[in-house]
Amino acid sequence: MPAPLAPPSPRREATPAGRLPAAVLMTGSCLPVLGAVLLAPVLPRMQDHFENVPGSAALVPIVLTVPALALALLAPLAGMIVDKLGRKRLLVVATALYAVFGTAPLWLESLHAILISRVLVGVTEAAIMTACTTLIGDYYSGELRDRYLALQTMCASASATLFFVLGGALGAANWRAPFWLYAIGLLIAPVMARVLPAPLPPTQDDTTVPQETRPPFPIRRMAGICLLTVFGAVVFYTVPVEMAYLLDDLGTDSTGTIGAVTAVASAATVLGSILFTRLAPRLRPLPALLALCALGFLLMGLADGLPLLITGAIVNCVGTGMLLPSLVTRAMARLDFADRGRGMGLWTAAFFLGEFLCPLALLAGKEAAGSLAAAVAVLGAASALVAASLLPAARRTAQPGIPTGVQR
Repeated sequence: MPAPLAPPSPRREATPAGRLPAAVLMTGSCLPVLGAVLLAPVLPRMQDHFENVPGSAALVPIVLTVPALALALLAPLAGMIVDKLGRKRLLVVATALYAVFGTAPLWLESLHAILISRVLVGVTEAAIMTACTTLIGDYYSGELRDRYLALQTMCASASATLFFVLGGALGAANWRAPFWLYAIGLLIAPVMARVLPAPLPPTQDDTTVPQETRPPFPIRRMAGICLLTVFGAVVFYTVPVEMAYLLDDLGTDSTGTIGAVTAVASAATVLGSILFTRLAPRLRPLPALLALCALGFLLMGLADGLPLLITGAIVNCVGTGMLLPSLVTRAMARLDFADRGRGMGLWTAAFFLGEFLCPLALLAGKEAAGSLAAAVAVLGAASALVAASLLPAARRTAQPGIPTGVQR
């Protein structure tokens, strides 16, 4: 008599227990923000140090922005590697290399060598951001996933203010000192390796399904959300990038006032992220969020004094605090487990491309409209037009019997 078949071994849950794994992913998501704001306070001193290098007037500012450009260009490749080699493994390796490349300017004497190290930092940031966002999608689902994606936005916004302050404080001693903060990657990488479980596909049979029988990658749907994300990133970064210039145009050049207004705007973004987790999906459609951002821009563009400018910034940042997690959750809903790395790589590339384009778009708008305030108002009008163009789709998904989630 044949031996009875052994029951199938229970499937290990991919959802990690406790909040520590989520905290680790939130910390990892803040690392690319470090590269975006940490060096801003020390750029003038760095400029002085390399004043005899030909082209330093253009090369030194690029030291700050080139990681974001590298991230935008390479995130799709990082997404493909995430799907092929595994999310956790790539995240741990990239975080360790982030520390190596990020601290390299402490010892490099050549401005061109520093630029190369910053490009490599952008490569690791592409892997880190893509892997962190993909793992959030792997580990969690439903409202819990939405909550953690909103928390990711909130942590990034709060850390931007913190890193800006730390960069200024360390830079007071030496322009190289802020680069020491990149060493945090060497502390985080081992924690990631120990705390994060290896994600599993939703069913046992997913990995055995032949490639040709799987649904095709949803390129058309992802193209739409990625284009919208480029625009959304321009909207998201306008206040943090341009607020100091808007204040200066109103005659306010006090660094204390600029810092306080920036902190208030960051707090409004955090508030928007919190509101996103508290509102039901039907109460946070994209047209309404873009309309809120547009209202904030219009108030800022019309401001003839500090109170109205701050009011407009708060309104706008509450909107952007909800807009960013709304975009990423919609992108995530379009993706199966096997496609999630590539999809989030494309989304991450779109977002950081928008970050890179933001100051260029406002500069072009300033030249065309005559002032930065007018350019911000024009961006507000453009946001309102985009919101109006999305209304028909939002109404269709809100009809009874039509699911609010995005289908493949």
